[in-house]
Amino acid sequence: MATQYGITGDTAKGIASSVERGVAEGALAPGDALPPVRRLADELGVSPGTVATAYKELRRRGIVVTRGRGGTVVAPAPAVASRRPPKVPDGLRDLAGGHPDPLLLPGLPPLSRQSRAARSHRSAPRLAALEEAVREWMGSDGVPVEQVTFAHGALDLIGRLLSVELRPGDAVAMEDPGYHHLLDLLTALGLRAVPVAVDDEGMRPDGLDRALRAGVRAVVCSPRAQNPYGGCFSAARRDALVELLRAAPDVLVIENDHASAVAEAPLRTLTAGTLSRWVHVRTVSKFLGADLRWAAAACDPTTLARHDGRMLLTSGWVSHLLQETVHQLLTDAGTRAWVARAGETYAVRRGALLEELGERGVEAHGASGMNVWVPVRDESAVVNGLRSYGWWVAAGARFRSAAAPGVRITTAGLEPGEAARLASDFTAVLGESEATYGG
Repeated sequence: MATQYGITGDTAKGIASSVERGVAEGALAPGDALPPVRRLADELGVSPGTVATAYKELRRRGIVVTRGRGGTVVAPAPAVASRRPPKVPDGLRDLAGGHPDPLLLPGLPPLSRQSRAARSHRSAPRLAALEEAVREWMGSDGVPVEQVTFAHGALDLIGRLLSVELRPGDAVAMEDPGYHHLLDLLTALGLRAVPVAVDDEGMRPDGLDRALRAGVRAVVCSPRAQNPYGGCFSAARRDALVELLRAAPDVLVIENDHASAVAEAPLRTLTAGTLSRWVHVRTVSKFLGADLRWAAAACDPTTLARHDGRMLLTSGWVSHLLQETVHQLLTDAGTRAWVARAGETYAVRRGALLEELGERGVEAHGASGMNVWVPVRDESAVVNGLRSYGWWVAAGARFRSAAAPGVRITTAGLEPGEAARLASDFTAVLGESEATYGG
């Protein structure tokens, strides 16, 4: 239990603010236990109901979680403190970030001129030319494109939809292992993640079936380049998932196709399966650049109205300057060719590491995308062991809920010639960790 920080307050609001301040300042760290309700009530001279109300508000806002007999603790990724990855130590080869190779990103066009019709942006938030380009882009992959909308990145769009559709305490089916920022987003919104195991074909039907029976209100999944596992839907897997989802027409299905153009795998989309509530999300961060904070989505009419209605009340629209830039890049033949070559390069780099690990008898997964997931017995032993060889990889803990341990290796910048050395070092580290931790 955290004893170095003294919680104060004589009202529920004051107590909650004191805890929030302690978390924001770092005095209360993720996992630190808060005092039991009655004990804190006695210490502060207030009723137990006042403390219980404060804790309830903190849970609703994703700052703390309750673990049954384990009591109330600061959330793993509290909504007032960002869970950032560890800083890469000096001198190490960084294979942990999940980012594209900067050398494979296209150049940006000159900035467009300022729009003279600034007052009309709320009535016409999307550029017609970009809408048409998005319909062509998604429609060619079989996504229904009658309704499309834009947002400031995939997380922005997904967060807005979940906050409109769901209420604190609602459950969402999430991939396990899955994208850690999405898991953090659920915590911040006060939602409960129901883990669904993934394999090389993406989300597993048996796990999704259990989640639907448990009453989830939404499903978030990746059809290809699943992060961190790399899975992509086969036709059979897509059909099995669609069959389950058709029987749950009130569940919102969010399909996050984050790598799209550089996934190097065909899209087998759930959205072509006549679902009632669905949205297909794409961003350009992985192949045009992370600073282009733009995402597009195709969705059903109800989802469109709810998303755009909430956006109208907040940011209103995505910058037309940004839209102009994205449109120029998406429709430029030279940029398209550049992106296609980048995707091919990523596939070669990922494949080289998988082949080298496989030749050494190391199980690894990465059917698509920029990452390889390697199951291990002890994440810390492997991460620290590879560090001694000059490599920096991501421990799997921040991606996992119930899944077995593993590490994620980002292969986007890993040249094929480096794969053999990394695989050899990985094998050595596994041998060392088994000798140390094998019991």
